[in-house]
Amino acid sequence: MENIQEGQVVTDFTLHSSNEETVSLSDYRGKKVVIYFYPKDMTPGCTTESCDFRDFHPDFEKHNTAIIGISPDPIKSHHKFIEKHTLPFILLSDEDHQVSEAFGVWKLKKMYGREYMGIERSTFLLDEQGILIKAWRKVKVKGHVQEVLDAVKES
Repeated sequence: MENIQEGQVVTDFTLHSSNEETVSLSDYRGKKVVIYFYPKDMTPGCTTESCDFRDFHPDFEKHNTAIIGISPDPIKSHHKFIEKHTLPFILLSDEDHQVSEAFGVWKLKKMYGREYMGIERSTFLLDEQGILIKAWRKVKVKGHVQEVLDAVKES
């Protein structure tokens, strides 16, 4: 999926969700979907991004758009993150990072001279048929959610 181009259908996937169910992308047919990949629950940038999506959630709903957050954190961590920040949307656990790899967001990263594999913060907007409308890679958090909402409104 890393090479998926705008205008192509995103391959269906299924992951465990924070609502104790398995969720498939195809469950959202008929709605636009914002999928945002983030590195880790409870970290500053991820908290800011998730809370921005929370704050704009009613605006996304007005435009028939679901929000899904995906990280490699386990469900237990997602529960704490949702509870602490009152997140109104589901978080999916991609512990084996298969979906992250499929989207091309599981990358070699460097911090303090150390290399490790992790999520490259990225967001994808899909239309009601599961077709990729827009992709944002190497996301900078500030102003990002507004940019995604603007794209939703234009689509």
